[in-house]
Amino acid sequence: MASVHSTTYELLRQQGIDTVFGNPGSNELPFLKDFPQDFRYVLALQEAVVVGIADGYAQASRKPAFINLHSAAGTGNAMGALSNAWNSHSPLIVTAGQQTRAMIGVEALLTNVDATNLPRPLVKWSYEPASAAEVPHAVSRAIHMASMAPRGPVYLSVPYDDWDKEADPQSHHLFHRNVSSAVRVNDEELERLASALSSASNPVIVLGPDVDAANANADCVTLAERLKAPVWVAPSAPRCPFPTRHPCFRGLLPAGIAAVSQLLEGHDLVLVLGAPVFRYHQYDPGQYLMPGTRLVSVTCDPLEAARAPMGDAIVADIGVMASALAARVRDRNHPLPASIAETETVEQGEGALRPETVFDTLNEMAPADAIYLNESTSTTALMWQRLNMRNPGSYYFCAAGGLGFAMPAAVGVQLAEPGRQVIAVIGDGSANYSISALWTAAQYNIPAIFVIMNNGTYGALRWFAGVLEAENVPGLDVPGIDFCSLAKGYGVHALKAGTVQELQGALTEALASKEPVLIEVSTTSPAK
Repeated sequence: MASVHSTTYELLRQQGIDTVFGNPGSNELPFLKDFPQDFRYVLALQEAVVVGIADGYAQASRKPAFINLHSAAGTGNAMGALSNAWNSHSPLIVTAGQQTRAMIGVEALLTNVDATNLPRPLVKWSYEPASAAEVPHAVSRAIHMASMAPRGPVYLSVPYDDWDKEADPQSHHLFHRNVSSAVRVNDEELERLASALSSASNPVIVLGPDVDAANANADCVTLAERLKAPVWVAPSAPRCPFPTRHPCFRGLLPAGIAAVSQLLEGHDLVLVLGAPVFRYHQYDPGQYLMPGTRLVSVTCDPLEAARAPMGDAIVADIGVMASALAARVRDRNHPLPASIAETETVEQGEGALRPETVFDTLNEMAPADAIYLNESTSTTALMWQRLNMRNPGSYYFCAAGGLGFAMPAAVGVQLAEPGRQVIAVIGDGSANYSISALWTAAQYNIPAIFVIMNNGTYGALRWFAGVLEAENVPGLDVPGIDFCSLAKGYGVHALKAGTVQELQGALTEALASKEPVLIEVSTTSPAK
């Protein structure tokens, strides 16, 4: 009879999963013993970093990522990273070792008490198998639950003595199962929406991250060009669904109610595709939309559809819907919107570099298909304005605003996309949340470039302090951190840049390298 251990690895193998992201404890050792040679184990030094690497890998590869954490303590450490994965619809299979079944009841040390409730509400499904024989079935269910729309993280707690037990002899039926969840609305409703878009006098499109996740970017370009419609990206979007130099592109919507309403005023029909309606942030009260404006959203997530405060909603596969709408809308007899792609030239004086200068230099020197990860939150708007992001999968951001995402996610994205250059742009405050990701990059020789924007302060927090009239508060500055020394301590080559010439030289060296590189750039805070 096959063991639960061998059966589970064969199940993962047959389902196309050959990488385990983890940070093990004693409860996890029985799962990891006799680790198969055709599998890869990616070690990180802290659990939030583990989840961040796996999150980046899952998003960039568009495949589920398998994670192994240490009981309750490791799960707790990972919760902040799980919040980003939940909001970005990342298909993560999070497993955690549980104490042996004989000692769960007495709550021996390393027991995950009430294990299934611990990660909620940040997972789609959470389970602890009732018996050892059920473990392969639970793993199979986790794979399919994570992969079905809307994709998202799931959680599985497994007692460590289960792995040596006999598996259900019929577990082989799980090996080649496929579960399809593509949803398309009926032709009548599809034609009704296409007709409404075609006949609108001034339609506008708002695109979200699920467009990029579905690789539907090109269909959305066709849709916008046929409608001659301006295209906004949804507030706080964690991915880039539309080319930022296209004439229809208008930029990233702000995350305030009144601000969104003002920018969409005058449009009689708003199509929101692949995004919540809307993910607001700062309190900016006002009308959701001005009178006379109709909104229709298409989302893969029933929860997003249900909680929207306005408009009609359709739950469907984003890729299928983008393609169908692009094929059905009429080519409106209007000119394309006037391009706003030209950016204002800024004067770079003596002293620290302006963020605009850094982004202009990156845009000039990076490969055309470069992938950017952003956790310099105070410069997010400038990044969208000044970087030419033209390909699918070109941009990733922390979907729930949880800092510590970009540095490990850059490692995971580079693992998934070895043929493209990954560049993570990270604030000096943000970098400290997950600096140990550099160790994983060095140990596995993952050639991502980490650009640290060092201005000695939490820039986004300083901006918010002004908005909230709470400027006289402690804890906003983070001076005295030498990121080059930290990087070298983790085994990563590091360079400092205080001038444009030094930044150009550092980027030239980093882009030619076949190893991870950190570039610490002295920057000013963005102008308000």
